[in-house]
Amino acid sequence: MKRGMFNHRKAVLRSTAAAAVLSAAAAFSPALADDAAPAADPSAVKFSGLIDTGLYGNDTGSNVNAGQLFTDKHDQWVLNQLMLTAEKDLDPKATGYDWGFKLQGLYGTDARYTHFIGMFDHNTSEREQFDITEANLVGHAPVLTQGGIDVKVGGYSTPIGYEVIQANLNPLYSHSYIFNYADPLKEAGVITTTHVNDTVDLWLGTDSGLQTTYGQRGNPDGGMSGIAGVGLNNLLGGKLTILALSHFGPTDAELRSDQPAGITGASHKGRYLNDVVATYKPDDLWTWVTEANYTQDDALEAHAWGIAQYGIYALSKTVSLVGRAEVFDDAEGQFVSSYQGNRDPVNAERGMTTDYPVYNRAAPRTGVTYGALTLGANIKVAEAPTMLDGTMVRPEVRYDHTLNGADGFNYNSQGIAHNQGEFSAGIDLVIPVAF
Repeated sequence: MKRGMFNHRKAVLRSTAAAAVLSAAAAFSPALADDAAPAADPSAVKFSGLIDTGLYGNDTGSNVNAGQLFTDKHDQWVLNQLMLTAEKDLDPKATGYDWGFKLQGLYGTDARYTHFIGMFDHNTSEREQFDITEANLVGHAPVLTQGGIDVKVGGYSTPIGYEVIQANLNPLYSHSYIFNYADPLKEAGVITTTHVNDTVDLWLGTDSGLQTTYGQRGNPDGGMSGIAGVGLNNLLGGKLTILALSHFGPTDAELRSDQPAGITGASHKGRYLNDVVATYKPDDLWTWVTEANYTQDDALEAHAWGIAQYGIYALSKTVSLVGRAEVFDDAEGQFVSSYQGNRDPVNAERGMTTDYPVYNRAAPRTGVTYGALTLGANIKVAEAPTMLDGTMVRPEVRYDHTLNGADGFNYNSQGIAHNQGEFSAGIDLVIPVAF
C-alpha cells in the first residue's frame, strides 16, 4: 500500500514537471510584443473576476508541502481563489482632485491565510472560506508637492513586498518564504503616498496592526501600528525602481497557541518588518527583482531575515520563464510553520489553541536556515477572448533544503520534521474575467 502511494506521488510530480516543459515548447512564438490595446478610461468603474485552481505535491510523503502556506495541501486539487472586484482607479495623469475605491472579495483555500481578524474569520471550518481582501476609498489632492498626495482609507492589501494576494499578479504559483512568513498581507487604517517629484515618493500611514481590524474582536493585540518608507522611481533612465518600507507596532495577542501560558505584555511589544524591493528591467525581455527583508518580534524574542532573487524572461508574447532563488533564516525557529486545521492559522493569530499540532521543528527555538529554488513558466492562452484575456497555466518545480543541517521537512503527525530537503512540483490555471 505504501509503495503504491509513493509511486502515485512520483507520477504526479513527473507529470507536472513534464507539463512545464511540453507546455512551454508548444506555446513558443517568435513575436515579442502584443498589439497596442485601446487606452482604458481611468474614470470608469471596472468589474472583474479571477479563478485560480491548481495542484501541488511533494516527494516526502508528508501531507503538507513544508515551507508553503497557500500551496500547502499535498497532491490535492484545490480552488485557491474565486475573486470578484469592483474598483475605480485614480487617474495617474490627474492634475486636480480625484477619487476612487476598491472592493474585493475572495472565496477559496487562500482565504485561510488572508483573513482580517474579526471579519469572517470564524464563520466556517471548511477548507474554502470567504474573505474581504480590499474595502477602501482612495483620493488624490494636488497639494504640498509637485506630484500631490494620494490617500487610502479602509482595508487594503499591504504595499510591502514583491508578491501579493491576487494570483495573476505573481510570477509563480507558490509563494516565497518572505511572503509567507515575514511580509504583512493586509492592513486597516490610513496610508498616504506623497509624490515629492518624479523620482521620490514618501509613504506614511497608521493602522490597527497586521491583518487586524479595529475593536476588541478584530484587534487582539490591542495596539496601534504604523508604516513608513520611501519609493525611488525612474532610476537608470526608468529601468530601476526601489521601494523600501517598514511596518512597526504590536502584533501578538496575549495568548498564543504555541505558548499556552501566554506572553507577558505581548500586546505592548512590537514587531518590526523591514522590506526592500528593487526592480530592474534592462530591456523588453528581462525583468530582475531583488527582495530583502528583516523582521524582529519582541514578544516572541525572535528575528528572521530573507533574500529572494527573481529572474523573468519573456520568451515570447505568450510564454515567460521564471526563476526564484531564496534564503530565509528563521533564527529562533518561530516564524516558519505549517497548519493542519482549516481554522488553525486564524486561531494562532488570535492567541487561541489550534485544533491540531502546528507543524514545526523537533527542537523548539532552534534556528533553521532555509534555501529554495523554484523554476516555472507563465503560459498564456493565445488569442483568448477579450473577456478572458490573460488566461494562463503556470507549471513549476521547486526544491527546498535547510542550509544549516536542521530538519525542516516531512512532518509526522506530532508536527516533527524528519528531512532536510523536499522536492515539490505544481501547476495552476489562472482565469481573469473582465465584465
